[in-house]
Amino acid sequence: MKKFRKVLDGLTTSSPGVTLGSPSCGSAAGTPTAVPTPKDIDIQETLLSENFQLCKTVRHGFPYQPTALAFDPVQKILAIGSRSGGVRILGGPGVDCYCQHESGAAVLQLQFLINEGALVTACADDTLHLWNLRQRRPAVLHSLKFNRERITFCHLPFQSKWLYVGTERGNTHIVNIESFILSGYVIMWNKAIELSTKTHPGPVVHLSDSPKDEGKLLIGFESGTIVQWDLRVKKADFRIYYDEAIHSVSWHHEGKQFMCSHSDGSLTLWNLRNTSKPFQVTFPHGKIQKDGRKESCKPILKVEYKTLRSSEPFVIFSGGLSYDKAGRRPTLTIMHGKAITVLEMDYPIVEFMVLCETPYINEVQEPYAVVVLLEKDLIVVDLTQSNFPVFENPYPMDVHESPVTCTAYFADCPPDIIPILYSIGAKHKKTGYSQKEWPITGGTWTLGSHTYPEIIITGHADGSVKFWDASAITLQMLYKLKTSKVFEKPKLGEGRAAELVEEDPFAVQMVSWCPQSRIFCVVGISAHIILYRFSKNDANTQIVSLEVRLQCEPEEIITPSEHENNPCFSEPGSHSPQPHHQYPVSPGSRTPESAKDSVPCLKVKERVVRVPPGYQSDLVIQLLWVDGEPPQQITSLDINSAYGLLAFGNCNGLAVVDYLQKAVLLCMSTLDLYGATDPYQRLTRSPRRNRQSTSDFCMRGLSNFYSDSKKRIRTSYQSLTELTDNQQSVDMERSKSPTSGHASRRAMLQQFHGVTMYSHDEHHTTTSYCWSERESRENSFSRSRSSSVSSIDRDTKEAITTLQFGESYGRKSDALPTPCLWVGTSLGVVQLIPMSIPTDQEERMEEPVTIGPSGAVQMLKGSVLRFGFMDYMGTVIQSPYEVWRDLNAPEDPDRPRRRKLVNFSPSSSQDACGEGHLAVVCSERQAKVFLMPSQSCLFVHNITESSFVLRADVVSVCNSVCLACFCANGHVMTLSLPSLRPLMDVNYLPLTDMRIARTFCFTNGGQALYLSSPTEIQRITYSQEMCDNLQEMLGELFTPIETPEAQNRGFLKGFFGGNAQTFDREELFGEAAAGKASRSLAQHIPGQGGMEGMKVAAGGVVGELARARIALDERGQRLGELEDRTALMMTSAETFSKHAHELMLKCKDKKWYQF
Repeated sequence: MKKFRKVLDGLTTSSPGVTLGSPSCGSAAGTPTAVPTPKDIDIQETLLSENFQLCKTVRHGFPYQPTALAFDPVQKILAIGSRSGGVRILGGPGVDCYCQHESGAAVLQLQFLINEGALVTACADDTLHLWNLRQRRPAVLHSLKFNRERITFCHLPFQSKWLYVGTERGNTHIVNIESFILSGYVIMWNKAIELSTKTHPGPVVHLSDSPKDEGKLLIGFESGTIVQWDLRVKKADFRIYYDEAIHSVSWHHEGKQFMCSHSDGSLTLWNLRNTSKPFQVTFPHGKIQKDGRKESCKPILKVEYKTLRSSEPFVIFSGGLSYDKAGRRPTLTIMHGKAITVLEMDYPIVEFMVLCETPYINEVQEPYAVVVLLEKDLIVVDLTQSNFPVFENPYPMDVHESPVTCTAYFADCPPDIIPILYSIGAKHKKTGYSQKEWPITGGTWTLGSHTYPEIIITGHADGSVKFWDASAITLQMLYKLKTSKVFEKPKLGEGRAAELVEEDPFAVQMVSWCPQSRIFCVVGISAHIILYRFSKNDANTQIVSLEVRLQCEPEEIITPSEHENNPCFSEPGSHSPQPHHQYPVSPGSRTPESAKDSVPCLKVKERVVRVPPGYQSDLVIQLLWVDGEPPQQITSLDINSAYGLLAFGNCNGLAVVDYLQKAVLLCMSTLDLYGATDPYQRLTRSPRRNRQSTSDFCMRGLSNFYSDSKKRIRTSYQSLTELTDNQQSVDMERSKSPTSGHASRRAMLQQFHGVTMYSHDEHHTTTSYCWSERESRENSFSRSRSSSVSSIDRDTKEAITTLQFGESYGRKSDALPTPCLWVGTSLGVVQLIPMSIPTDQEERMEEPVTIGPSGAVQMLKGSVLRFGFMDYMGTVIQSPYEVWRDLNAPEDPDRPRRRKLVNFSPSSSQDACGEGHLAVVCSERQAKVFLMPSQSCLFVHNITESSFVLRADVVSVCNSVCLACFCANGHVMTLSLPSLRPLMDVNYLPLTDMRIARTFCFTNGGQALYLSSPTEIQRITYSQEMCDNLQEMLGELFTPIETPEAQNRGFLKGFFGGNAQTFDREELFGEAAAGKASRSLAQHIPGQGGMEGMKVAAGGVVGELARARIALDERGQRLGELEDRTALMMTSAETFSKHAHELMLKCKDKKWYQF
């Protein structure tokens, strides 16, 4: 029976401070204990709800599923639209902005208002949006929703406020950019084509002004019809009917010729003097076959025709390859005179755009680069060099080079670690880039005052690990580590391990990094762990390998009493250091025959290898196959450089390795850890007939119910590596869930840890659900809570979910803290394992570490996720660590290389408060604070009942600490420490998928991140202080730049070359001349970026003053120009008056007949 806790005396309610009296509450066994505790623990909690606010900060990576591209040639900023309705705006270093349409509709087209600080987006829901870019966080000023027609193409002439909009019906509408209202002027498709034409010309695929005359609009229809429409007289100048469908049109700058790309892989050049037939027809990639016919070619999706003063024009196009060349990669073709260069791309081309020196379409274009937007990459080609090299991309567009499978986030790192990693990584950079600077340089960004060293680590499916500099909301790759180099390349037909040669056997599942000691650990999908040490020097080394049998045999478990007399932890001295393979005996190994199957999933290189400077492998640990069953995936890991120990666990048990002596100290099943203190009543088991059955359910992680054993090893990261997001299937599966919309905890944990686990708060049901293979691979948590696994199977599969080394009190009677290992399981059990570690350096390398469970057990609801430790002053106690030393550095006889340890003992900083510390334990549903060494519970808080916590961490915010939690239902919460008061609870994500769950992580400073898409990292903050300073940290997208003046065309060219008439669009399209458009045709929607919204988004008064200053500068410039013109007119008037007066004096005395 549970006993009610007594209310603690001394709790202050008038201030955030918390005073803890002498607590008296139930121990692990459920009986009150009276142990010596500090009489007065005074922790002033300074955090309030006002200190927290959740908002997105910045998004890194390549825009997922891009659809559109635009460039402002004056501001030199680039915009990329995506299928999910996102818009990324990129400029110079630090200028990187992400905007999202509320509708989530795909972006079809982007149009900059060149040098105006605005952007028009056309979306798949037939809505136009006007974005204001003159603020650090762009906002929508206006929206226009078309009700009866679908938008297919948009065109905005330079320095015009009238936007041409083509539709699927073939009509062309005109929108006023300032008011975002439709003009009554409409070019109907049946007026554009001849009346005798019997077929519909198809959707509008192209709109453009004639460079020769702004009053002539060229309209291209999909069927092959081209019409030049005279906007003044409202009739067609000419009509072209071509047999092949049109994909794009591009003008020569003089306005006398234009080029079209067609669906048959041809390019046609048309001259306005004779539009009856094309002036030239070419098939750039279509060769003449033996029978005299042309090869059939793929469509040329886009062509750009750009001129130069000094040489022949560029013709650049995508597509057009012949069909018979199977397997050819997507290409971009550059034709310059007679030279044809074909650039092969790694991914399909979404869009490309030629960057030119001038924004005026009637001037020589002088192209200097081509921006190519691919499905998974962004490249810029240098056109000024004959070999067309690409520019080195300064943006982190290769986050997804191999699919991201895990992330880690470290704020406030040691200041020297980033320069060191950068210097090592710079030696391995690719070469062959253009020598010129990256051409997209728009916007301004300054390093804010609220910056500190931050590092993001990403693990990938190919076994690579990337270190990124994330300081000051930027992202730059520092260093790349390839873990696959430790292993031999898997080959087919080599025994048991060959069954795993399928996909991504080196995929990274988990990482652990100590920035101070620079020890780095990687957990792989093939049940392997690699320990790395950092060195500035290269070395020749032989990789040391340990092989561990960590396999549970449930059929041998009869009663808990058997294990009380036969503990399975190692005796002191039972493991001597061995340089190579070890085979510790697993619990329940019955016969020596089981060793015949003891092979790891991968083979470590046995030869001496030369390793470059950087992270160098020091030890490889692999779990072995046992009795034909693959090893279970590793679910938890912790490493401590001061102790020289590494601990890891899975659903079978726990292992502790001494990586200094290369020895296994502990290898035992989870049940054996408890001994006589097992909190659960285990049932007697009968031997299984089929040894495979339990393993089936234990190995089925994400891809549940895969029958093939070689597929079981790669489960938990599959949903991360698939570059697909199927929202419909997610919603459909959510509706199927019997938990009324709440995500199923079991399926989440199966995917999250890669194993099948059981928690004691779940209901026991026998109903089984059959999932199809496709359903089991969806990124949804909404699985049934029931399972076909029997309750006995579930009881025996208790996974180790979290581990933490630290100085603590393993027993209630301990007077001083000792090295301990805190162990948390999927059944909510917390156990302390004290250790005895030699302190002298020589003894540490020779004497064995003694370790054994103490029997101290605590209970929480749900799987244990995180441990944290605080002293009685409320300060976080960090784990001890060893100061980094380069083991490969040359020996200095005067200064021998010794280990230097930094220890954060609980007793070192609180002599006045007595001995002891506070332990914070967070599980899926509950958080508790224990007083050590009495192990009494001071505070308890039930975090959630309807969902469960995915990630939790003790983090520092605003010079204090709190517990941050992320739940499966998308809520982000913070709790005060140690009182566990709720400080913030925000429903941040309406739907959480597997990718977000696996990659979400908190860090200090009130920051967090997750993988928002397979290619993008989203960083967020939950600190009010950082939200307030965010405007200062972001870059400015718009900078006041004077628009370049148009070139003087000369008297003769202007006189004979057209443009004699001035074209006033306002006179043609305004309401006075054209009338109002039908209200039912389109609906105007005021945007959120009105004055109030702009004030908030731009940072209040500061943003308003900045914009007012810009407006005043522009107004002053205009007033100055007006003043100059006025002075010129006055001078002219005075001259005229003088001449008139002289003429009058000359002629006043003359008679009329004298003239």
